[in-house]
Amino acid sequence: MAQRAALGSEREYARLPFVAGPKLVPGLQPTQSPSRDHESLFSPPMTPRTLENPTILVFDSGLGGLSVFREVARARPDARFVYAADDAFFPYGAIPEERLIARAGDLMERLIATHRPDLVVIACNTASTIVLPSLRAKLSVPFVGTVPAIKPACAASKTKRVSVLGTEATVKREYTKALIRAFAADCQVTLVGSARLASLAEAALGGETIADEDIAAEIAPCFVNDNDARTDTVVLACTHYPLLGDRLARLSPWPVNFIDPAPAIARRVVDLIGPARNGHAPAPPDVIFSSGRTPPPAVRAWLDGIRRPAGVSTQELHPPR
Repeated sequence: MAQRAALGSEREYARLPFVAGPKLVPGLQPTQSPSRDHESLFSPPMTPRTLENPTILVFDSGLGGLSVFREVARARPDARFVYAADDAFFPYGAIPEERLIARAGDLMERLIATHRPDLVVIACNTASTIVLPSLRAKLSVPFVGTVPAIKPACAASKTKRVSVLGTEATVKREYTKALIRAFAADCQVTLVGSARLASLAEAALGGETIADEDIAAEIAPCFVNDNDARTDTVVLACTHYPLLGDRLARLSPWPVNFIDPAPAIARRVVDLIGPARNGHAPAPPDVIFSSGRTPPPAVRAWLDGIRRPAGVSTQELHPPR
């Protein structure tokens, strides 16, 4: 197959067979019932209120959270945004849980002290399932997290053949298996742990050229044909994956629905802090990398394509390791 630039245009992305999951709010505690509390991890226990020109912090281990940032920015174009990427520790799935909890906790405390957000979006499956409970326990700022959209995927599937495409760490996690037990009783679910797809998406958004063959190899196990029925729905259980959306659709052996949780996260943000009262952002988003690097040109162009003000202000953040 030929090589091509990793990211398609906004117009190409709009044609994708992506399905926005309903309210997924990540907040499930390991001791809670998934069938009752799936939404609690996704959303914080707080009384909804309307905020004018709020400050929203979107956090991820890398660039994957930009897929969530885009949807939240469209839902609240009047907000001041801070996008923080802990790229010095990317990928989070490779970090022992205790170290990740300490790392993300220290970093989040510094970000909140500096930027005073009204709400924080954890745009990372790994951070949501491992770190979010401790963040909520010690910080008063409301958090919205991200979890695999297994419930809406199984509800939407006609063939009842669903694949969950995530990082190796996400598909092995007991939390993911608990969601399957709770919401996929009538479906055959294939767990696909990709070792490279998040890194390929990260490199692609950074401006590197990624071969079609590399992406195709990572998604191939999602497509199961057992003669009676075949996969018709794929859960994107990593926020990096929608960044490759047009290529995932083009490289699929047959058409499927890709379940992207980002629109549901944006809707939950609006549920909690209300809709925009005006369409004007107060300032360009701050983009922070824990490594201290500045956003690559491809990232700047991508952010400008969201119809936010041109230009991205940057800051450096060097938290303790």
